[in-house]
Amino acid sequence: MWQDFYKKEQWTVEKATQLYGIDKWGAGYFSIDEHGDVVVTPYGADHGPKISLHEIAREVEERGMAMPVLLRIENILGSQIKLLHETFRKVIRENNYEGEYKGVFPIKVNQQEEVVEAITQFGKDYNHGLEAGSKSELIAAISMMKSRKACLICNGYKDEEFIDLGLYAIKMGYQVFFVIEVPGEVELIIERAKYHKVAPNLGLRIKLSTQAEGLWTESGGDASVFGLGMTHIVDVIDRLKEENMLDCLQLLHYHIGSQIPNIRDIRAGAMEACRIYEELVNEGAKMGYLDLGGGLAVDYDGSNTNFHSSRNYSIEEYCSDIVESIITVLSRHDIPHPTIITESGRAIVAYYSVLLFNILDVSSFMPPPIPEQLPQSTNDLLENLMIAYDMVSPKNIQECLNDALFYRTQARQLFKHGQITIRERALAENLAQHTLIKISKLSRYMEHIPKEIKEINRLVYDIYYGNFSLFQSLPDVWAIDQILPVMPIHRLTEPPSRSAIISDITCDCDGKIDSFPDYSHEKNSIMLHDLKDDEEYYIGVFLVGAYQETLGDLHNLFGDTNVVSIHVNENGSYKFLRELEGDSVADVLSYVEYDVKSLKKRLKHIAEDAIHKGYITAKERKSILNEFDEGLRGYTYYEKE
Repeated sequence: MWQDFYKKEQWTVEKATQLYGIDKWGAGYFSIDEHGDVVVTPYGADHGPKISLHEIAREVEERGMAMPVLLRIENILGSQIKLLHETFRKVIRENNYEGEYKGVFPIKVNQQEEVVEAITQFGKDYNHGLEAGSKSELIAAISMMKSRKACLICNGYKDEEFIDLGLYAIKMGYQVFFVIEVPGEVELIIERAKYHKVAPNLGLRIKLSTQAEGLWTESGGDASVFGLGMTHIVDVIDRLKEENMLDCLQLLHYHIGSQIPNIRDIRAGAMEACRIYEELVNEGAKMGYLDLGGGLAVDYDGSNTNFHSSRNYSIEEYCSDIVESIITVLSRHDIPHPTIITESGRAIVAYYSVLLFNILDVSSFMPPPIPEQLPQSTNDLLENLMIAYDMVSPKNIQECLNDALFYRTQARQLFKHGQITIRERALAENLAQHTLIKISKLSRYMEHIPKEIKEINRLVYDIYYGNFSLFQSLPDVWAIDQILPVMPIHRLTEPPSRSAIISDITCDCDGKIDSFPDYSHEKNSIMLHDLKDDEEYYIGVFLVGAYQETLGDLHNLFGDTNVVSIHVNENGSYKFLRELEGDSVADVLSYVEYDVKSLKKRLKHIAEDAIHKGYITAKERKSILNEFDEGLRGYTYYEKE
């Protein structure tokens, strides 16, 4: 029975797994061990050792690094690259597909040097390449490429310098493709290719009529800001024919959206693109490569549905639908099967990063206890509220809710008009709050919850204050309502007793996490444990490797967090590969154009002026300025003494 779900004597690791859904969104990498700790298995489910995140968090602090910390588990990158390539190879083999698969990682998804370097190293044996959309990314990509058989895809708007850099890379033996995004790029590429006497590898980015579901639906369809329409495609073909360069056109590229939740859209996009590919071959283009862009989704909420934070397909279904679509269209007229390229970024890096932070404090929704006896009053308001509280039951839950809200409103009005005292008003609020809590707890066991009670449940929670900035570390949660898995990383053999939301330490009402994944529906609160005086309480936010590390801003001047990267050995040991200190106060001030030296000079003048006006002594001036210096060198987040 659900009534027994939180009873201590019946609490199990299996119930914790069910409550937080870790078996559904964890993809085999995350689970809960018998001690109640979240553990990571970086080689995948049932392969290799399991490492406690709680143990890592404590070791990080023992090494002198404060929370919050972005934990990177390097091996997961290799596991995801292997999974994608091996699945495509299996499907290609089973379907007698004549081409091969080459993965490409879009640097924009996570531009950190450590990430790109690890991906090219793990992907070397699979010829896993990179995608660049700017000169900065292109230079970084060329420097990181480990295989000359891997593809380097150049997207975005390209000026002369961008094109020259790519042509130099071709001269050095790399497979660089210039994807034409707008018609005007053709002339510049032709001009620079002639100047350098290099035959460029060209691709076309096309606008498909297919439009995917999800948060990024505008990436595809006629209204997409990127890509060529049919008329422009014909113009490019004719221009290349004039220059006798049609053999340079080898690749067709499209992108109908990131995080595509519905496999139907993936198949429809591939079918439409293959028809255009077929026509390009018929026009005389060399072709040979079909780049399907990104879109391979991550199941953030574990629901395995076409909800925007999930996907209704597996990796194998994704690969199979792409391969089968290409065969279906191209084999009808004996068009050779192309090399398949996908620009999967989110699926490669999402799992490998976890944001860890400690809870600093709790603001409880639970009011003071109800007094055993109500005070004497000239108004029957308090008595009516007590009756509503006592009467709450499954049969009259709606009536009691209506009564509690009515009498609470009445109390507020009576207080405004001076008809009840502040103590009577406080007691009325207390009784109403107890009634709402009682109704909320009872509603957990109802099959069908009335809409009004659902709204009450959104309000009846505690606030746990986490030592992090949502805007810096989890910007998608704030900007696009991205749902990410959140849960405590320890004490999971204990039943959680507090329904809560999580607030960051910025002074902004948007700085909170109040949407949590669930396999059946979205939740507006999470169950957490009571804090212990002598023990830190650690929370993990999972699947944050894609976009979150590079999109963060300096809201309230909270800077980058500390970063720890680990590599797990097959024998179960692990080593800290890299420890990066987060931004200091001086760092973030310089980012917003403060001259730190001038700032310190002004502080000295202020302190000196305070001496002359008798506010402080010369000795106090020294201590105060030392504290300012120490503050400038300090971490921007909460630090324990």
